[in-house]
Amino acid sequence: MHKGVAGVANLNLRLQEALNGPASRGAGAHRHSLRTASGEYRPGDKVIQLRNNYDKNLFNGDIGTVAGVDPEGGTLEADFDGERHSFTRSELGDLALAYAISIHKSQGSEYPVVIVPLLKAHFMMLQRNLLYTAITRGRKKVFLVGDPAAYAMAVRNSESKLRVTHLQEKIELCCRPRPDRR
Repeated sequence: MHKGVAGVANLNLRLQEALNGPASRGAGAHRHSLRTASGEYRPGDKVIQLRNNYDKNLFNGDIGTVAGVDPEGGTLEADFDGERHSFTRSELGDLALAYAISIHKSQGSEYPVVIVPLLKAHFMMLQRNLLYTAITRGRKKVFLVGDPAAYAMAVRNSESKLRVTHLQEKIELCCRPRPDRR
């Protein structure tokens, strides 16, 4: 989940402060961070690319580290696997802090340590298949924290939610023979 005390948004703010120091306040603070509508970025922050950007050869889910910020110019430079990329203010909406990411964003990746918060407040996401995905992301250690009842709810819930995309109907509509337009 993204919201709430154990949501991705709050965990990212708390982990950013714990792992990359508290945000600077007062005179000179603007020199060390770049504030945007989506958050504050500082050198050393972990970031995730949220959309494919073929021009930069960056893809949804790529994780990098902020290498530098230019608050006056409104730009940020980040390192993704040894390649540096610059982001203008208009491109910063494609980035987010990545100290904590959702299970969905983690699919296909592995991490040395994974911490999975499980709360009954997240009942919509307490599904066995999502818990399995979360646990299998950890290479060395996995910690399940939270409410044991939430863990039990997830293990018992083997129903995964179907996504209603109407894809089949759209394909049929697209491929339907058209009457001659004479």
